[in-house]
Parts: sequence; C-alpha cells; structure tokens
Amino acid sequence: MRRLAAALIAAPFALVWPAAADDAAPSAPDQFFMEYTGSVYFLQVADISITARMEEATYSAAATFQSAGLLRWFDDTDIQASSVGYRTGESLTPWRYEHINYASEKGRVVGIDFPEGTATPDINPPFGSMGEPPASEAERAGALDPVTVILNLMLGPIDTGDEEVCSGRLPIFDGKARYDLRFENVGMDDVRTRAYRGQAIRCQAYVEPISGYDPGDRPTEEETARPVNIWLVEMQGLHVPVRFRASTQIGNISIEARRIGIGPQ
Repeated sequence: MRRLAAALIAAPFALVWPAAADDAAPSAPDQFFMEYTGSVYFLQVADISITARMEEATYSAAATFQSAGLLRWFDDTDIQASSVGYRTGESLTPWRYEHINYASEKGRVVGIDFPEGTATPDINPPFGSMGEPPASEAERAGALDPVTVILNLMLGPIDTGDEEVCSGRLPIFDGKARYDLRFENVGMDDVRTRAYRGQAIRCQAYVEPISGYDPGDRPTEEETARPVNIWLVEMQGLHVPVRFRASTQIGNISIEARRIGIGPQ
C-alpha cells in the first residue's frame, strides 16, 4: 500500500495542460491550497491536502496523505512531503524535496536533491535496496519530484510537443522509483463534488514504470493498463483537479475536492 499512497499523491495531479500562450492569460495566484477526501463504497479511506506559496524567485509547497478507515487495515500512512526551489516566471525548478511517513516506526526521511537538474536520492536511513535495477543517473536527469510536478502543471504549460490539454508524458522520481506518467484527453464531462459543480476536462493517466522497483513491487501489465481518471477545472489561472478515480486492490477509490482556496485566506 506504500506504492498506492505515493500514486494517490502524484498521479491525480500530474497532468499536462498547456495554457493559452498569450498576454491575456490570467497570472497564477501567489497562494493556494486544496483538500481532498478519498472513499471506497462510501467509506472514507484517505485525506489529502496541498498548499503552496509563490515568491518572485522561489517557491515552497507541502502535501499530506493520511490513510483512514478501511485503508488503515492495509497500511497506516501519515505522509508529509515538502518541496522548495526556484521560480522563473511560471516555471519551477526544485532544489530539495523531502517526505516522511510519521506512521512508520523507521522514521525514514526520503530526500531528493537536484544538482545540475539530476534528481539525486538522499535517504536516511538508507533503503535496504534501491531496486533491481536502481534508477540510473541518466534516467534521473530531468525528473521532477511529485510535489513540484503538481505545481509546475497547475501554474503553466509543459513543453510536450502537443497542444492538446492532458497529453504527453512526464518523468517522475520519488526517491527510489523512476516512472513516467502518460496522459490522454477523453473530452469534457460533468462533475459534482463538495467544492465544484460543472464541466471539467476528463483525463486518463497511465503509470509507465522504468526502474527502482524491487522484485514483486513493479506494477504488472494489467495494473499499468488501468488508467487513473482525473477531472480538471480552470480556476483563476490554475488548472485544478477536482476529482480522480482509480481501480486498486481494495476496490475503486474516488478522491474528490472538498475545499479549494486561491489567493490570501
């Protein structure tokens, strides 16, 4: 279930949505936050939150994932993650990422540094294995941490060579696993959550594992063939995910936005 927790943090937000490339496009706000609740068959299983602050030349952000209810039967999870880095316009470049699972007795800090744009693990205490094979330096070059992926994609376009919203792929390194997320746009859809009702772009995200997985831990072909469905809404210069749905070993998990705050609160 640790892989599920990581996927729930990264996958629902890791989308490619180019913004309009003109001067009339709304500028992104300096502060924003989102809160989400996950459920299986109407039973609450997880709480997720993301907060961010944008300065002129830097950024800082935090994300939390807490398992609840049914999900605690499989794995207690209380992940707190953070990322800080540099800002050039609406482009973000990380220099340090960390996360820790406070529900684990190991107290392990999973850190990533980014010297010369290469995601470099800094794990304390170290993992017993970095996967077979571990992610190479070439595979980690240009990869982003999960939190920076969220912010980069909410703030502005990513150069994927495709103008369609929710398309292309992104490289991600979470401290051990290196994988791509590939996206497909399946059109507009009606969506209703506690925080939003109306039209949204429905996207499908596919995990494509590359390296850094232990035997038995790597997603199967059946698992990678099942997409995560995500619904996106443009709000005040941001593209906000308001719902996502994923098929897991405990059933179909639905994550929905319950509170969205943009600008000073």
